[in-house]
Amino acid sequence: MKPLTLLDGGMGRELKRIGAPFSQPLWSAQALIESPQHVTHAHQRFIDAGAEVIITNSYACVPFHLGEERYRQQGAQLAHLAAKLAKDVSLKHPNVHVAGCLPPPMGSYRPDLFDKQRAEDIYQTLYSAQQDHVDLWMVETLSSIEEFQSAQTVLSSSTLPSYYAFSLQDTIKEAACIRSGETVTDAIQAVINAGESKFLFNCSMPEVMLQAVVDAKLCAAKQGKEIELGVYANNFTAIDPDHQANTLFQAERSVSPDEYLRFAQQWYDAGATIIGGCCGIGPEHIKRLSEWKASLAS
Repeated sequence: MKPLTLLDGGMGRELKRIGAPFSQPLWSAQALIESPQHVTHAHQRFIDAGAEVIITNSYACVPFHLGEERYRQQGAQLAHLAAKLAKDVSLKHPNVHVAGCLPPPMGSYRPDLFDKQRAEDIYQTLYSAQQDHVDLWMVETLSSIEEFQSAQTVLSSSTLPSYYAFSLQDTIKEAACIRSGETVTDAIQAVINAGESKFLFNCSMPEVMLQAVVDAKLCAAKQGKEIELGVYANNFTAIDPDHQANTLFQAERSVSPDEYLRFAQQWYDAGATIIGGCCGIGPEHIKRLSEWKASLAS
């Protein structure tokens, strides 16, 4: 059996589902502000389902969601709380690790809005706020090579493992592309050139993930590099290039746990050894993955 590590699922939609305060533009940060116990409960639900890595609920601790004033006043404090809540839950489960989330500083899926200097300031704030309570780093929903480079600049001083998760265009192509239009091959090459070896693909439709895994494996093989690959897809409809994240809720699909498992099996067979879920993928999906993992060992 190849190694397989299970991540948790989508925190924002899970908070909404269990009754946490949840609205635009605050998104998942609203629970940190008004009802931290819901964040703890959501983490526990994913752990109970079989997640071995939980990601801190700091995705919305950025100006894009909090607004500039609240971010200045509370951004670091809320990110610290997110990390502490996750660590407190994980301490009851010795085999569960906490990934500190570094989210898109300028909003998801919009490489055109990226500002390098501002982004590095935000990454640094979230890094400093969480570092005492995490076991590894997960840079989420990267939409361009430039975004990766900014995050990697900040994380280069960390001694913890760093994982970089790219979001893909929701279109099936012969060569997978990230949101900027740059190919996965070019993105993986850039990450390898920077001395990194841990890559994931996240917050994109399940259908587009397999090609990305195949392209990444091929790119690494041509370089003679050993890499660690992962996937955590969303349960959303296709995301448009001009997506306005704070103006509406992205429509969800109805990918069942069994359907999601079939996608996961393809990713695993292609070389992914870290699998979980992003937006709209709940504990029921992670539970089905956990059952499958148990069957692999039997």
